[in-house]
Parts: sequence; structure tokens; C-alpha cells
Amino acid sequence: MVIRDPIKTSQAQFELLINAPENADKWFEMLSGIVYEVVMPTPIHAFIGSLIYRMIANFLDLHPLGFAYADGCMFYLPNGDNVIPDAAFVSKERLPFVPARYDLAPDLAVEVISPSNKPDDMLLKIESYIECGTQLVWAVYPEEKLVRVWRPDGKGRASVQKLDLSGVLDGEDVLPGFSLAVKDIFPVEA
Repeated sequence: MVIRDPIKTSQAQFELLINAPENADKWFEMLSGIVYEVVMPTPIHAFIGSLIYRMIANFLDLHPLGFAYADGCMFYLPNGDNVIPDAAFVSKERLPFVPARYDLAPDLAVEVISPSNKPDDMLLKIESYIECGTQLVWAVYPEEKLVRVWRPDGKGRASVQKLDLSGVLDGEDVLPGFSLAVKDIFPVEA
């Protein structure tokens, strides 16, 4: 569901919306002033997001480089967008403690793409992450069984790399030493 207002929604209006009693059980994101109600994930979506979060969290138990977050942690991006990645990582180098709220972009954001996600909206979200300082975005496509890895290209844009089932997600400079085979993030089919 998209809540559209011909006048862009302000941060104050967004806060009122998400804190309204009738929205207590709902999640919302805001991109370029447009408010989106976050649809509850399918079991496959939740499985993949949780698995990636768990693998990052397990890695951080051995290498305390920062903090991992599962679905549900809102990031208030510097450009005014408010997003809830399916999993995220924030380095201790950038912020050595867990704040009451994140007013920055995660170093790594994971987005599991659902059939309800419109490609243009997801591209807008990925570009917003990169614009605000995210160094890696892993966009996971369960139906296609592939991951698109987005990163800044150093010229103010984002570059993308497509990984199929033979590929490996690499933490690169963001999460040094972390790797996860793409084939291992998808559930075994019946």
C-alpha cells in the first residue's frame, strides 16, 4: 500500500503517522516524501532475511566489528528517507555504540525483493542507501534465485553486480572476512 499526498510528507507528519495508535501493528517507510506501508513478509522472504541476519550476527560474535540488525530496525537517512532493511550492519568504526535511533545509513543493507515490490520503488530505495553512505546493498531475488550487489562507484553513482547460485556474497571492506554462498541463502524446495 502506498499513501500518496500531492504535497510531500514531512518528517513530522511521518512521525505522527507511525506513532498513531491505529498504526501500532504496522510498519511504514518514506522515500522521497512518499509513505509506503511495509507489507508483512512471506515465509520465504522472512527466512532469507533472517538467515542473512543470523549469519552476519554469528560472524560478528567472532569478529566484533559492529552491530547486526534483523528486519524491523528503522534507519532515518540523512536525505530525509526512512527505511527498514530486511537485515543491516553498522560498523563500530562509524558508531561505536547502539543509539536510541539511527540517523545514518547502514554500512550494509539487505533487501529481500518480494512480488509486491515495484522495481522502480526498490531502485529508489537502493539509490537512497548509496547516496546516504551505504557501501553495500544486497538485493535478494528469491524467485530468480539471484542477488544483485550494489555499491558506490566513486563517481556519485551506484554500480551493480549480479550473482547467481554459483556466486558468493563477500563482505568486502565493509565486513572484512565475511562470505556467504548465494546458494546457501535460499531454502530447499519440497
